[in-house]
Amino acid sequence: MPAPSQLTIATSSVLRLLKEEITYHKELVDQEAKIKILEEKINSGAVASDENQEFMLKQERTAAEQTKAVFGPLKQKVEDAVTRLEEQIALKEAEGGPEAEIEQAKAVLGQAKAAIN
Repeated sequence: MPAPSQLTIATSSVLRLLKEEITYHKELVDQEAKIKILEEKINSGAVASDENQEFMLKQERTAAEQTKAVFGPLKQKVEDAVTRLEEQIALKEAEGGPEAEIEQAKAVLGQAKAAIN
C-alpha cells in the first residue's frame, strides 16, 4: 500500500483540527451551563452554605478559562494547516494529481475557511 500523499496528509490535518475546535466549543458550552446551574443553586440558597459547591464553582470557572485559552493557539494551528493545504492543492494541480483527491481537499479547504470566518 503506497504512503498517503502530502495533499492527503494536509487534508486530514485540517479536518482533525476543525473537529478539535468543534469539540472545544462543545466543551465550553457544557462548562458554562454547569457554571450557571451552580451559580443559581448558590444564589438561591438551595445548598445551605455548602462549601463544596463554592469549590466546584471555582473549579468549573477555572476549567472554562483554560478551555477559552486553547482557542487562540488552535486558531493559529488551523490557519497554518490551511496555508499548507492551499500550497499542496496548488502543487497537485500543477502536477496534474488525482482529481478526486484535489476536489476533496478543496471541499475541506472551504469548510476551514468558513470556520475561520
